[in-house]
Amino acid sequence: MSLEFLGRLQKELSVTGSAVYESVLAVAERVNRKVHILRLHGQAASLLTQIETVQGELGRRIATAFPERTPAGGTEAFSSVEIERALQHATDRIHHLKQTLVQVDAQIRDLKLETIHEDLLSLQRDLNLRAAAIDRIPVASGARAVGKPLSDLALPSSIRLVTIFRGPFLIPPSEAFVFRPDDIVVLIGLRTDLDLTAAWFAPARSAKSA
Repeated sequence: MSLEFLGRLQKELSVTGSAVYESVLAVAERVNRKVHILRLHGQAASLLTQIETVQGELGRRIATAFPERTPAGGTEAFSSVEIERALQHATDRIHHLKQTLVQVDAQIRDLKLETIHEDLLSLQRDLNLRAAAIDRIPVASGARAVGKPLSDLALPSSIRLVTIFRGPFLIPPSEAFVFRPDDIVVLIGLRTDLDLTAAWFAPARSAKSA
């Protein structure tokens, strides 16, 4: 009997240890992702500073090449060839820096979307234990919600509108928010009430199908 008890205890401890290990890994991954995002933000700020520096240096060279007054019979500080060369160099440098900045911005956006997706999955697992869920519902063209503010929607008391995706933008809900086609609403609440609420964002039924 004691051996059976010890066997069950060992199994439970093994499962618990595995869960703790997975939780630690998940937390570590999220921390690493946030650190990476901060580093990318720093890199983006550095790129913007470099662009401003290149523009400033070009402005100073042009100001030196074209002084307000040129002495009679004197020569310009820089030839037109040198100025064109400086302009071309600055243009190429700024173009390269902007391309790198676009890539960094894309990485930041992807990492933030990964974080949001993982948070939603984690929340979904917790809600399933309580007969609740979280849904991402696209707003169809012609849906009853289109053109109406959030205040007009008769949402059940168990339903909460968490946020709205409009293209790449994340919009916090407000009573005056007006829905558009292709918006994606994120709702949380009881499963049965979510199914009823989804009708607001579904395509309108025709008279024949009704």
